Amino acid sequence: MNNIKCACGHENPEGTVLCGNCGRPLTAEAENQKMVDMRYEGSARRSQTYNKTVIDKIWNFFSSVRVGIWLIVIILVAAAIGTILPQVLYVPATTESDIAAYYERVYGTFGKLYYQLGLSDLYGSWWFQTLIGMLGISLIVASLDRVIPLYKSLKKQRTRRHESFMKRQRLYGVGENHLNEETFVKSEEKLKALRYNVKRENGALLAEKGRFSRWGPYVNHAGLIIFLGAVMLRSLPGFYVDETMWIREGETRAIPETGGYYLESKEFTLETYDKDQTDEVFGDAIERVGTIASNYQTDVVLYKNPENALPGDTKNLKEVKKESIQVNQPLKFDGFAVYQMDFRLDELKTMNFNLINKQTEESLGDVSIDLIDPENQYDLGEGTSVELLGYYPDFSGFENGEPQTKSPLPNNPAFLIKMITPDTPEGETSFVAIKQTVEPLGENEYKLAFKNVETRDVSGLTIRKDKTLWILGLGGLIFMIGVVQGAYFNHRRIWIHETKNGEIAIAAHTNKNWFAIKKELDQVTEAALLPRYTDQQDIDSEVDKKEGETSS
Repeated sequence: MNNIKCACGHENPEGTVLCGNCGRPLTAEAENQKMVDMRYEGSARRSQTYNKTVIDKIWNFFSSVRVGIWLIVIILVAAAIGTILPQVLYVPATTESDIAAYYERVYGTFGKLYYQLGLSDLYGSWWFQTLIGMLGISLIVASLDRVIPLYKSLKKQRTRRHESFMKRQRLYGVGENHLNEETFVKSEEKLKALRYNVKRENGALLAEKGRFSRWGPYVNHAGLIIFLGAVMLRSLPGFYVDETMWIREGETRAIPETGGYYLESKEFTLETYDKDQTDEVFGDAIERVGTIASNYQTDVVLYKNPENALPGDTKNLKEVKKESIQVNQPLKFDGFAVYQMDFRLDELKTMNFNLINKQTEESLGDVSIDLIDPENQYDLGEGTSVELLGYYPDFSGFENGEPQTKSPLPNNPAFLIKMITPDTPEGETSFVAIKQTVEPLGENEYKLAFKNVETRDVSGLTIRKDKTLWILGLGGLIFMIGVVQGAYFNHRRIWIHETKNGEIAIAAHTNKNWFAIKKELDQVTEAALLPRYTDQQDIDSEVDKKEGETSS
């Protein structure tokens, strides 16, 4: 790479627009500009200098602001698509086949396509995480590409600058030096009173304040990078857990993603507001919608499996603690929190039947079928038994002669059974549902008569663990610091030079809030009798306006 040598003798890296020593324009484009571009102090950026190797091309791609904006747009569009249908986390199914069937059954062909395209688990998908990673890389590369040369330029900026640099500032003035040396003394005093940092050397003065505001956008980027990093960490095991489990009264189940913890539901309690004991407004609401829950809770026992126990082994569980899980009062342990989120009342637990002779009404015994874990055969003794040929927890009807079930939940249980008695050793087949009995192979001598049903309540619990929460908070805090730093402060500089013919030249620049720096420059001008300055942007606007009026 060839350096560019300025007329002052200073060598600048290739791609530099303004000499780092004197401020002279080094390119034809900068030479033709009436006002210089001071965004990066005219320093060389890597993305505008190197473009030969594969690494250079990758760096230049990610350093582009346009690429970063497109990545943000794509991520926002993808995130919006992910909200069209519920994500798989909120689907009442556990196995892949049940989840696929749920999307197709509830949302039709669109739901089936939505699931097949992987949009049902969009935020955890590899390609969405890749987009997040690319955005993070873009922020890092774009920041480094700009902040390093900017830092070097501001750290090494000279007090005296070339006349061409001064003339190309937006605020510029030149005129007679009325006070000679006292001009710089009075200027320095006034500028220090205005809280500027002042440097003087060889008939030149540089006053500067608010440089830290230039780092605001890069502090923003740092906060976003930390935030995106925390989002990506959530996809790694152990950093983020958000699982749902349904547990029935009397049931003991492993808590998902907790590594050996089990939960036993002792009792579910639902309390409602009493219309007669509430105020008039609340009473009207109860009248309108029915019962309103005042509290619902699950009394549980937390167990821990021994370290050497096999997965699923519940014989040697050790009790950790007993607690009642209520809304906004979760069960907490080992960094996890179990919240009470939902409930189902009176879920069918056991159906009791009576095997009887249809003619004599003689009972051969009772059959109790556990609707969660039914047995294959029920022996009633003396050569009598009932075989369970098929179980349909949520019976929805027949399709091509075959019974169908909508879900694995026992909402409308039905059974295909075979009844074996001493009189019918070959067995009689019957299809039994809550409101119907079908005898597919002719008239049977025996029937399974419905006796009663046992129910129990079911608690819907959410298990959460988030090790990234403090990282997300830190990223958000740093981002807001950058917002305040860049939005409410500004970098101001004032140059005062003695020219070769003994006149005084003044120039000023700020990255924003030109009204404030003009006000301060007016105070310095009045205190040190400096020449009046002009706003060259206002002059250009006036010229453009007059040219427009002339052409019209």
